[in-house]
Amino acid sequence: MADNTDFTPELTLTPDMGAAAAAEAPKAPDAPSLTLNPTVAPEDAAEAQKVRDANAVKLDESQLTEAERKMVNEFAQKIDIKDSNVVLQYGAAAQKNIASFSENTLNSVRTKDLGEIGKSLSDLVVELKGFGQEEDEKKGLFGLFKKSGNKIESLKAQYSKVETNVDRIAHELEQHQVTLLKDVAMFDQMYELNLKYYKELTMYILAGKKRLAEVRATEVEELRKKAEQTGLAEDAQAYNDLVSLCDRFEKKLHDLELTRMVSIQMGPQTRLLQNNDTQMIEKIQSSLVNTIPLWKSQMVLALGLEHSRQATAAQNAVTEMTNQLLKKNADTLKMGTIATAKEAERSIVDIETLQHTNQQLISTLDEVARIQKEGAAKRKEAEVELGRIEGELKQKLLELRS
Repeated sequence: MADNTDFTPELTLTPDMGAAAAAEAPKAPDAPSLTLNPTVAPEDAAEAQKVRDANAVKLDESQLTEAERKMVNEFAQKIDIKDSNVVLQYGAAAQKNIASFSENTLNSVRTKDLGEIGKSLSDLVVELKGFGQEEDEKKGLFGLFKKSGNKIESLKAQYSKVETNVDRIAHELEQHQVTLLKDVAMFDQMYELNLKYYKELTMYILAGKKRLAEVRATEVEELRKKAEQTGLAEDAQAYNDLVSLCDRFEKKLHDLELTRMVSIQMGPQTRLLQNNDTQMIEKIQSSLVNTIPLWKSQMVLALGLEHSRQATAAQNAVTEMTNQLLKKNADTLKMGTIATAKEAERSIVDIETLQHTNQQLISTLDEVARIQKEGAAKRKEAEVELGRIEGELKQKLLELRS
């Protein structure tokens, strides 16, 4: 029976809240209550089950094209449920394809290391953040000239170092981007393959169910009636064998349905992986075409601003030095002029100097006269003393001869 569920896309600004919620306005919450038996009420469980049953997707031929329906009908007639090997191998090829597909997807996820891309992006941020950080510099007028002379060279050296690291990181990101682009293309192929395997499983299941229904309605029913009519053990055994084979085949179809569900889940999983890669590609692309060129442009602006700042600082320093020099020269000129004027108004010899010279001359003459007077007195005393000494010597000689 065809499924009447409508899968046509709809656009709305008021999302559907469900039939029950749309039918009545929201009610105020009930008063708080306590219970030791939190089991869901039977009527609520039944209602939830009805909702699940209503949303269940039924597997039928409405999902197939006309050509696929014809292929299913033709293939169903070829199925020999009485052949145990046919039952065992039924749909095995599609199951192996799904298993191989799952393994390939797992390997792709396992071998992909998006952490390396994240590390490259983090390194890029660190490099860009680290640019422009400077150590404390000396201040003052002369320190300004020294700083102005060194800072631009420091910026250039720092830019060269950062640019080298940024270019290396950009090269790594480009390699990651190429790998991710290949992965995105691979995921497209994997998605298409999974869609093909999903369709094959669906056709296997529909053909099997069709054939199983026919066998049960015809051959099984005929064997049952025959066994009832004849009462022979071999007829009963033939009936039981065919029923057992039908049950085994039904279980096989159930296994295929489980595999089909895996295929259904692999579709969005593949798209999710592809979307992750696409987001990383966009992030890398943004870094390569926006972040890095923008940083380089800002670097050019930074160097230009530094040149302008240095020129302004140098001009300011020259102005300050000129003002200081003019003030210093004016002060020096004032002091020199005053000193010259004072010197010009002075006599050749100051009166104080003449007074001092005269006093020293008088003092010298007085001292010379005193010394001469004392010398004359001492000479007279010496003559008297010499006479006394001579007399004493003569007296002593006379005493020795007598």
